[in-house]
Amino acid sequence: MSEAAGSSGRGEPIVESNGQPAGSSEALRQRVRQQEILAQLGVKALQGAAVGELFDEAARLVAEGFEAEFSKVLEYLPAENRLLVRAGVGWAPGVVGAATIGADIASPAGFALRSGKPVISNHLKDEQRFRTPELLVQHGIRRAMNVILQGEGRPYGVLEVDSRSSRDFEEQDLAFLQGAANILGMAIDRDRSQRSLGNALARQRVLMREMDHRIKNSLSLVASMLHLQAREAEDQAVGLHLDEAASRVRAIARAHEQLRHDTRVEVLDVGRYIESVCRDLDESISQCRIESTCETDIEVSTDRAVSAALIVNELVANAAKYACRNTADSRIIVTLDRDGSQRFAISVRDFGHGAAEDADLNTAKGLGKRLIGLLVRQLDGALAIYSREPGMEVAVSIPVQGAPAGNA
Repeated sequence: MSEAAGSSGRGEPIVESNGQPAGSSEALRQRVRQQEILAQLGVKALQGAAVGELFDEAARLVAEGFEAEFSKVLEYLPAENRLLVRAGVGWAPGVVGAATIGADIASPAGFALRSGKPVISNHLKDEQRFRTPELLVQHGIRRAMNVILQGEGRPYGVLEVDSRSSRDFEEQDLAFLQGAANILGMAIDRDRSQRSLGNALARQRVLMREMDHRIKNSLSLVASMLHLQAREAEDQAVGLHLDEAASRVRAIARAHEQLRHDTRVEVLDVGRYIESVCRDLDESISQCRIESTCETDIEVSTDRAVSAALIVNELVANAAKYACRNTADSRIIVTLDRDGSQRFAISVRDFGHGAAEDADLNTAKGLGKRLIGLLVRQLDGALAIYSREPGMEVAVSIPVQGAPAGNA
């Protein structure tokens, strides 16, 4: 029983061996095959294989590289102070994923985990340094070699190879086993980082949904207050302006309502969003009926969707104000659909008495009409007004992508 220097870089190996370094062509062939296996395992890790899949592949390849019957990846369970057989080859059914061994320093794997030193034990039945785990006794294991599995963070566990044969493991074997363990360690680090980022992203999404919910409630409260003030206003013109302001606030609140139910906050399905805005308008405007047909699955940035919805809000409010008086057909029809592959089109059609005198948005003095013109320009959109029999139609073509509306 002696301690001999190793090349793992994780401390002096604990070795119990009667063997001599092999210099035969057979030993050379095995070393070459081990290097091929490390390259194969490294490529699989770089390709982003799942950790569980990589563990299974490593267990198979490590056993092949040593021409051994058994190998296993052991995961440390701190709460139980034991090592779980996470992956492995050669073991009886029910071992992998269920069996555990002690993680204290009295077991070979536990010592490797605690000390960071590789452990070679070529004669388990005569081993005086450690107790032989019952799992190895049950499978008739005569020799074992363990190295720690550790990346940048806390130790994950141990990589172990076991055999029933009498041929000794040698110190030269440590380089191959530790190389495989190092590859797994990097994959474990990657998996930990991905899960940490995933958890952080999930928390952020929960917070964003909660924020959107609160913003939506706050805006809805503001809209209700404006609507209440409009009802109590003695000046009819003031009441009308307050109602229009409430409608704009409700349109923005609807965006936050949509975001609350989505996993993403940066984009909105503009068709679904405008459908919901039109439903609100239909409930709040008594003198006409708002009908909407909007194509879905057109995703645009949230700020562009809000601007598009405000355009619809203003066009519907304008039509309700001027086109629904003294007309047999008091409908306002809103449509949204694709306009080629890079744009979407919005149409607002009424059945009133034709275009108003100040229909030109470039010269219009009303706040609503000026707001429409401003939003269309910010979105790099194109607006056209058509006389219909009866009524008029306003069509707006908007690019799906573009600079944020507020930065235009």
